[in-house]
Amino acid sequence: MNVKPLIGITADRRIVDPHPFHMVGEKYATAIRDGSDALPFLIPALGKSIDADDILSRIDGLFLTGSPSNVEPHHYNGEASRPGTMHDPHRDETSLILIERALEIGVPLFAVCRGFQELNVVLGGSLHQYVHEQPGYHSHKENSKDPLDVQYGPSHEVHLVEGGMLRGLGDDSTVTVNSLHSQGIARLADSVMVEAVADDGLVEAFRVDEAKSFALAVQWHPEWQVTENKFSMAIFNSFGDACREHASRKRV
Repeated sequence: MNVKPLIGITADRRIVDPHPFHMVGEKYATAIRDGSDALPFLIPALGKSIDADDILSRIDGLFLTGSPSNVEPHHYNGEASRPGTMHDPHRDETSLILIERALEIGVPLFAVCRGFQELNVVLGGSLHQYVHEQPGYHSHKENSKDPLDVQYGPSHEVHLVEGGMLRGLGDDSTVTVNSLHSQGIARLADSVMVEAVADDGLVEAFRVDEAKSFALAVQWHPEWQVTENKFSMAIFNSFGDACREHASRKRV
């Protein structure tokens, strides 16, 4: 019997008329199902009231999703956010400790967009809150008035670093990705290796150096229509394989 790995997906906490809900975009769950051939398991943003080690002992991989909310800047000694900035302190409290413990234990980890930023912060890096306002960088934001297929459509090229994990998964040294973020890396954490760089020099992907297992982060959204993109499928396949390997080690 082929037992699919169980992959935990970090949820956002949102208030909806007027109750708090814990939410994961369907595109993330289906990407885990179809791209990683795994079972998606939603992790509620309940912060310290749930035990990170207990969760990590039960799952075979951790998937950190994107979100409209920003990591609160006090986590990386950043300046206070502008009024109206969306934050999700419950997710911060949940995700940051899950990341830290997953790396210590060796649970495979894949981070996308906000998750990419969370991983950099946990490892000691910092963020630009508005990349497009920084000298030398172009706008990486989507136009929210565009149809979803346009928002998530091809935006710009990234260069895949020679010898990196992503370069090994791609057919060429560059790939075209979507781009839906206003935050980006200001100071890259010391303990990572750059995997991909945008045409304006912004770091778009990295892996954790000397990680015990798969530990990759990308700034774009490979989960979007994952089965229609060969490169995105290769990334999720690789993550799924790492989760299956981790699951098999747990069963020994």
